[in-house]
Amino acid sequence: MHKMRVAVLRGGPSTEYDVSLVTGGNVLRALQNKYHTKDILIDKDGVWHMDGLPTHPEKACRHVDVVFNAMHGEYGEDGKVQQILNLLSVPYTGSGAAASSMAMNKATTKQIFSRHGIKTPMGMVFDSELSPSEIAHSTFRKISPPWIVKPVNGGSSVGTSIARNFEELGRAVINAFGYGNSVLMEEFISGREATCGVIDNFRGQKNYSLLPVEIIKPKHRDFFDYECKYDGTSKEICPGNFDSSAKEEIQNLAMKIHNAMGLRHYSRSDFIVTPRRGIYALEVNTLPGLTPESLFPKSLAAIGCKYEHFLDHLINLALESK
Repeated sequence: MHKMRVAVLRGGPSTEYDVSLVTGGNVLRALQNKYHTKDILIDKDGVWHMDGLPTHPEKACRHVDVVFNAMHGEYGEDGKVQQILNLLSVPYTGSGAAASSMAMNKATTKQIFSRHGIKTPMGMVFDSELSPSEIAHSTFRKISPPWIVKPVNGGSSVGTSIARNFEELGRAVINAFGYGNSVLMEEFISGREATCGVIDNFRGQKNYSLLPVEIIKPKHRDFFDYECKYDGTSKEICPGNFDSSAKEEIQNLAMKIHNAMGLRHYSRSDFIVTPRRGIYALEVNTLPGLTPESLFPKSLAAIGCKYEHFLDHLINLALESK
């Protein structure tokens, strides 16, 4: 019987290179018994490698039935690799090029949230034409402290920091500019952190919402940052301890975001749940992490879905999308 040939893309020129290697390794291990797998590594310079040797995308994807995109961040999640795969006419998992590009840009994402009546924190976007001091002054005048400062593009909270006074605000801007040419200055909303995944055409539903996960960060951390996302120090409760009304709203918002952004196959949206101001959408992930520490696999386990079965489902969705 012919085994389907699945190429797994991992690595890439982003700050999430190491996380992508782990996601890709996990996926390869889970697929190897059922499929012919091909491990395609993209290095930090964007060069594709197969069997340890540099190669071209068209050669790496030759004789491949489907590509499993296990990349995160720049190049792999922002539409660039999707454009390459589109040109090669190779089906792949995850959202298409245009939707990926929009979702990777936090400013564009916030605009789409607002357009669809999805509550999101007040924010301002600045580029590097202004000095960090000018950006800090402008933010200080228009948004009350504390603030959260992020690179406009990127994931895993890389380059993100909280500022509680003007001096910290300037430092946070400089830090964020270390990871891109634009920064997003947002009001920091204190509340319970939640995330919720969505899967397409799953269990008889066009959009199936997973159970919301509650994230309890370590006490010594200001927020769910890069370190506590992957070092095992955060407590992740699935299903989260939300009342039925909040749980349902989070699930509905996750599905609304998935459709408003034009995403496909799967996604995971992040929220802040406040007692008085309601639920705020922060951002959406078009290629959620699939490492042992990642939230999506924990959500799958909570609904009794095996990791391998979920990967099978994504591969089938990719084949149907071609």
